[in-house]
Amino acid sequence: MKDHKKHRAITQPAYGNYSRLEWALLGTTCGTIKTLAESIINALTPDYRCGYVDAQHTKDQEEPETGRLGAGARLEYTDQITFDQFHFQKPLSTFQFRQIFSEMDAVLVNGNHQQAKAQVVIMDENKKASLQKRIAQLTNVQLILLADNADSAFDFVQEAIPVWQEIPLFRLHETGKIVSFFQKQLKNATPVLNGLVLAGGRSLRMGQDKGAIAWHGKEQRYHVADQLKGLCQNVFISCRAEQQASLEEGYATLPDTFTALGPYGAILSAFREQPDAAWLVVACDLPLLDTATLRYLVANRAVSALATTFESPHDGFPEPLITIWEPKSYPVLLSFLAQGYTCPRKVLRNSEIHSLKPLNPDALLNVNTPEEVEKAKQKMT
Repeated sequence: MKDHKKHRAITQPAYGNYSRLEWALLGTTCGTIKTLAESIINALTPDYRCGYVDAQHTKDQEEPETGRLGAGARLEYTDQITFDQFHFQKPLSTFQFRQIFSEMDAVLVNGNHQQAKAQVVIMDENKKASLQKRIAQLTNVQLILLADNADSAFDFVQEAIPVWQEIPLFRLHETGKIVSFFQKQLKNATPVLNGLVLAGGRSLRMGQDKGAIAWHGKEQRYHVADQLKGLCQNVFISCRAEQQASLEEGYATLPDTFTALGPYGAILSAFREQPDAAWLVVACDLPLLDTATLRYLVANRAVSALATTFESPHDGFPEPLITIWEPKSYPVLLSFLAQGYTCPRKVLRNSEIHSLKPLNPDALLNVNTPEEVEKAKQKMT
């Protein structure tokens, strides 16, 4: 019998237990781990969003079983003025953790209590026996640190990690080197940038296919794709499934799999195809869009933000159809969809984004009607 798969497989994001980039710090006391994590997070925070995972199992520091949770509430939220606090009266699954931490660039984990897909191992003679019990957790060690009482990686660590000598090794007090390690890891993990030309609309107001108008000597969808080729790793023309066969073979296509949702569905379809890539999304109704504007957007890309976009010169709102959408925006877009919203601008207006003033306001001019075509032609002369 042929193998039967009940559910269709789709590309999964490269998550660990909490995030795409996560490290468990283990091998020493919880206090030392917390201090180290604070130093790393403090140094990374200006450029990256960091999360931290820990556990507290001592009885005298547990929340008393009184109040709303004790009365039976499953979830309690408190506005603490300088921060927000949630209490859950239920265990959270890996899937829920990933959703909560989805906007983090890096998550540090107290490895004495929880695990992560990468590890930073500390050689501390006082916790040697404890580390040996966790040897099976050393599945992807990326950094080794030596406490003051250790001179090298322990024998059992060397046996468990044959390539241990190829792993960076610092003293625990060498904070600068440790921070530089994490900065390099985050920089190397910058998501690749793909281009997506939105050409799947039905152009009802225009009365003809906007993507087929030859503003610059060739159909606009191909002109925009050519503009993006020098800025993106891969460039795709987003289209409806029935359009795919009619597009030129020299251009990669990406048909909508979230149908009847307009640009929103096109963006989601792109993330469904490559969820770990960032997508520079450009509409095909911007005839005055110049390469300098696109280069400026890419040069000022803020990887830590949900998206990098331009402020519309017309209403001051973010312009969603010439925007770099980072991978962390994928679950946010899906969550808005689940609440009944299919407006990408609404997502941007209610998220932490990086907004730029356009170099050339006319470059963001949308042309959707025959009347607007004439106005654009006047500006082009």
